[in-house]
Amino acid sequence: MSDVNAAPPPGGPISGPPRAGLQPGAGPDLAVGIGVVLLGLLCLWQAAIIPQTPIYAQVGPKFVPYLVGALVTVIGAGLVVQALRGGWSADMEEVRDAPPTNWRALGLVGAGLLANLLLIDWLGFVIAASIQFVLVSAGFGSRRPGRDLLIGLAVTLSAFLAFDKLLGVNIGSGILEGIL
Repeated sequence: MSDVNAAPPPGGPISGPPRAGLQPGAGPDLAVGIGVVLLGLLCLWQAAIIPQTPIYAQVGPKFVPYLVGALVTVIGAGLVVQALRGGWSADMEEVRDAPPTNWRALGLVGAGLLANLLLIDWLGFVIAASIQFVLVSAGFGSRRPGRDLLIGLAVTLSAFLAFDKLLGVNIGSGILEGIL
């Protein structure tokens, strides 16, 4: 017979062996960790292809990119280890109480980024960034694309003129080159 009031053995109560493999709900944590590791490795790769110049101080141009890449890789590895041990986000109140993913909003924001990427060389900064502004605004819930376009044009035109006229930096006028 077992004594119900017996003290637990040293080291805590008896529990089953640690569970091997990925814990339920830790998949997104693992994806974030792997993404951070890949980002760190990308930094290291890009640091490796920085051309070495013969004229530099004691610290060359590759030092800081290597340092950042190494630190990001180490942080990502720590996140992967934490994810494999059960993850970290399941205990966060914001994650537990979060609404389901709004795929429409995420798609609109992604479409805005993609539109800017594809159109900036052809149409120029002002038009491409204004289209991006409209799509991102819609992703955040705006239902007034005309107003968003006017705001986007005002903001991007101001930014373009500040860079082009005040700083002398050409950020691409595209089809508006003769006008601006």
